Amino acid sequence: MLKIYWAPALSFVVSFLLLWWAVSSLRTRMPLDTPNTRSLHSTPVPRVGGVGVLAGSGIGFFVLGFYPSLALLAGALLLACVSLGDDWRGIPVVWRLAAQLCAASFVAWDMFIDYGPVAMVIATLAITWMTNLYNFMDGSDGLAGGMAMFGFSFYAIAAWSAGSSAFGMANASIAAAAAAFLFFNFHPARIFLGDVGSVPLGFLAAAFGITGWLQHDWAWWFPLLVFSPFIVDASITLARRLTSGTRVWEAHRDHYYQRLVRMGFGHRATALAEYALMLACGSAALWAMTLATDAQHVLFILMGLLYATLIAIIERAWRVRHKLNA
Repeated sequence: MLKIYWAPALSFVVSFLLLWWAVSSLRTRMPLDTPNTRSLHSTPVPRVGGVGVLAGSGIGFFVLGFYPSLALLAGALLLACVSLGDDWRGIPVVWRLAAQLCAASFVAWDMFIDYGPVAMVIATLAITWMTNLYNFMDGSDGLAGGMAMFGFSFYAIAAWSAGSSAFGMANASIAAAAAAFLFFNFHPARIFLGDVGSVPLGFLAAAFGITGWLQHDWAWWFPLLVFSPFIVDASITLARRLTSGTRVWEAHRDHYYQRLVRMGFGHRATALAEYALMLACGSAALWAMTLATDAQHVLFILMGLLYATLIAIIERAWRVRHKLNA
């Protein structure tokens, strides 16, 4: 039984030591994220820190004796390998998307085969979108690592409260590995997640979110609210770019978190503000699980109003900035 409690601690230690070794001894041997006109950083930074997060998480799973389904494991490994190849040498977007759809379809088939083809298609698209949006949101120091730490921590609390102790500690192991990563990724970042970290984390956020729902650890909306800081920003940014006729597949700096950094908030203040939002959303999701249906609806409306207000404030500040610079 003790191994359940030690697993997240071991995940933290393994992730921390691997990342410390990487930034202190392997820096010149790792692929670098070289700044360009769409970047928010100004100097080259190693970009395969996700390997340390995945290794730490995997050690935690092993100690727990928690083994995901073969479909989920195959999907995560496929995405990790393809993403590492992209970080190192570059892989065309069509092949990366094909791998993401393939991995998502593994999980959708495994989990929804009894629900029919429509449910499987919807699940495949939802998992693929979560996989991508997590990657989209990995563009500022401390942001994606913080979302992993907070998001999987709230998964862990909810699962543990529902009696799924091993599943809860598996989520806690991911959160602990992400916390170790933040020691090296909080501004000024010494290493980035890279696609090898952000893509599998987005995939696991979706797959574990569905897992918890299907085994009745939480309601269907719980993962959406927990990870809503990423879901709302990425989804609205995509919609805004689609309506403006912009090529959505091209790299850009139009996300709301990117606008905050560019307006002078900087990486630290933006990360801390996002952490406050993540904490609020996760806490609201846990609280909502204890409320009656009508009260839940009121809470969802209030959260929607909060997002609408935040978006309006940022949009207004962005327009003022452009007028001043015109």
